[in-house]
Amino acid sequence: MPWIQLFFAGLLEVVWASSMKQSAGFTRLWPSIITIVGMVASFGLLASAMRSLPLGTAYAVWTGIGALGAFVVGITLLGEAASAMRVIAAAFILGGIVLMKAAS
Repeated sequence: MPWIQLFFAGLLEVVWASSMKQSAGFTRLWPSIITIVGMVASFGLLASAMRSLPLGTAYAVWTGIGALGAFVVGITLLGEAASAMRVIAAAFILGGIVLMKAAS
């Protein structure tokens, strides 16, 4: 159950990071609200997962899911560049997430 909570906490990190971009510096109401609600829910799930998972593992996986997800959203929805170096870096992040899960 803590791994499922951690996974959804990471997905919510992608939601709040993406909506923060859309909020234009918190000048647009609905993206700002989604950002704040997403943050609170993401932190809540992360805190719950940390009851059972080690701090370093939980935090690394949470930030990794968020970083990788934000990278994918940026490329697929926001038209950001997908250079070879960026894709390789994302692959390293994914490898780190997999290794953290395997090591625990």
